[in-house]
Amino acid sequence: MNAPVQPFEPVAEDSLAWLGTDPVPAAPYYDPAWFEDEREAVFRRSWLQIGHVCELPEPGSFIRREVEILRASLLIVRSKDGAIRAFHNVCTHRGTQLVEEAQGKRSTFSCPYHRWTFGNDGRLLSAPDFERFHVTKEDCALPQVAVDTCGGLIFVNFDPAGPQPLRDYLGSMAERLEALPSAQATTFSEYVYETDANWKLTYDNFQENYHLRFIHPRSGAATIGEDNPFGYPLRYGFEGPHRTQTIWANPAPKIAPVQGMAFGRAMACVAADGFEASATGRDYLALFPNFFVLGSPTQPFSHTVWPIAAGKSRGVVRIYWKGEDDSASRRFVREYMMATARDIHAEDRAVIAAGHRGLASGALKHIHFQSQEVLCRHLYRSVAERVQKWREAHRI
Repeated sequence: MNAPVQPFEPVAEDSLAWLGTDPVPAAPYYDPAWFEDEREAVFRRSWLQIGHVCELPEPGSFIRREVEILRASLLIVRSKDGAIRAFHNVCTHRGTQLVEEAQGKRSTFSCPYHRWTFGNDGRLLSAPDFERFHVTKEDCALPQVAVDTCGGLIFVNFDPAGPQPLRDYLGSMAERLEALPSAQATTFSEYVYETDANWKLTYDNFQENYHLRFIHPRSGAATIGEDNPFGYPLRYGFEGPHRTQTIWANPAPKIAPVQGMAFGRAMACVAADGFEASATGRDYLALFPNFFVLGSPTQPFSHTVWPIAAGKSRGVVRIYWKGEDDSASRRFVREYMMATARDIHAEDRAVIAAGHRGLASGALKHIHFQSQEVLCRHLYRSVAERVQKWREAHRI
């Protein structure tokens, strides 16, 4: 006998009152001066998710990552000793960038300009006519950036004062990351998109469900129901600057035949890979400042929203997989899941950009968040707190 379905109950507003209900200033969502302060107060002093260990499978493997918000190019390498290290992609002679390839495998990195050559541990190995310089090779190693991993995910931190340990920064989120399917991933699908909108507007779009029924009436039909017409989450969680939501499971979803077939085959793949449905499989983690990850074993999804300028952002969307495609069914499942994610995001982009244009006109002094947009309010508060401290410390 099946257990009776419990009617949906939205999160009680009283439990969210500590975050306030006042309007939020509009300027931080488009103002170039505020964006510049976010660069230093938020992005230079937070752990930033940048890659996955499956991209560095063996010693010598490297990836190059551009971090526009900090005007940095990074080389993230697995050194000969197996350790993962991150270096600025810049020759210590006269600053020429060493590598243009997005990824590869090398034991050394040579500057194309004057052939200074560095090991993948960052040491300067050789430089033509080095005796005429007035420094030691030890003084000319590649400048490092703090790097650490958790749950298979690679994080970097540019804090010039030295960052707090990654696991202290993540708190209980660290244990949750390690339990996600992405922790066992060996490959992934990826797509990248750009939107003419401030990064917080782009990010906020993916942490509130208020818009689902209006922007995604077709693609999001299964996520809304009669007693939850907006598809609001079951729970919210907050830990320091990080936040979570638990996605509601519609007991009577409207599922198209091909969608049902895809998820049925996905469940078979999940079982074959040794993943099991868990109580946290519908948890959507939002790690400060710009990273999302979903625990679902059928669609282990991550999304990083990078600021490019005050009015431009870039999203990097990945779905992590264990093992290569070994059957037509598995290939179909992976293609379907990625196409679904891309379909939904394509529906969002125009309205996000329209929101930026409206705010950037200066017509509004404030914007309004309702109680079920509380994750957006929490992000604003977390950012504003850091920017305000930065301004006070620098007498801005």
